[in-house]
Amino acid sequence: MSAARRRVAAVVEYDGGAYAGWQFQAHAPSIQDAVQRAIGFVAGHAVEVVCAGRTDAGVHAVGQVVHFETDVQRTGRAWVLGANTRLPRSIALQWAGEVEPGFHARYSAIRRTYRYCILNRSARSALADARAAWVHRPLDADAMTRAAQVLLGEHDFSAFRASECQSMSPVRRIESARVTREGDFVWVDLAANAFLHHMVRNIVGTLIEVQTAPDPVAAMAAVLAARDRKAAGMTAPAAGLYLWRVDYPPAFEIPTARAAACGFAPVLV
Repeated sequence: MSAARRRVAAVVEYDGGAYAGWQFQAHAPSIQDAVQRAIGFVAGHAVEVVCAGRTDAGVHAVGQVVHFETDVQRTGRAWVLGANTRLPRSIALQWAGEVEPGFHARYSAIRRTYRYCILNRSARSALADARAAWVHRPLDADAMTRAAQVLLGEHDFSAFRASECQSMSPVRRIESARVTREGDFVWVDLAANAFLHHMVRNIVGTLIEVQTAPDPVAAMAAVLAARDRKAAGMTAPAAGLYLWRVDYPPAFEIPTARAAACGFAPVLV
């Protein structure tokens, strides 16, 4: 990379309901295409934006991290405010800043956290329909948390892997797994070094099923040990899934998105 070439990182928040996912597609709207066009407008030239994690159709992000290269110099504020004037209301940059050439949004990440939101009550919600999955039967968050602890550590997660997953290995390392209830909402938080295709949604669907078992822990352990997608539960709907935050080594100084009290709005720290 020449001396004039700069690498810039950004944190992006989006509602993925109207998009075919992050990845650019020639015949469908994508998050990547919208972000590239907006940033390219500010840069005055076309850019290619690389993300920390490719989210699927209908999946949201609070703390997606991206990087791109440019020949121009702009302040972080200029990147954010300028790009946001060109983005639809469902997508917004939250932070931007120049980073060292060695930074890579995907390969420099050490941890990714996904949050899955479930509305757990008898009546569906009109307002939360595209932002949360609706489960009408009662959920036991404590039982789900106990079952989720089986997944901690490094395992073969073939049981929770989509058939179309292209990863070379089914082995991943889950660092934390927590299920909490806040009123009618149940939150499933999973942090790992990386995730397989549909892994979070398949884990959530399985937790919903095993929480009613006589021994939820044993039931979850049996699914994991089976290494067979047929042994696991349903794939939970995309609408409830959020790429919550991406963590990097402190030396890169990438701010981390975390949830504010409302449960959706991010605060950068």
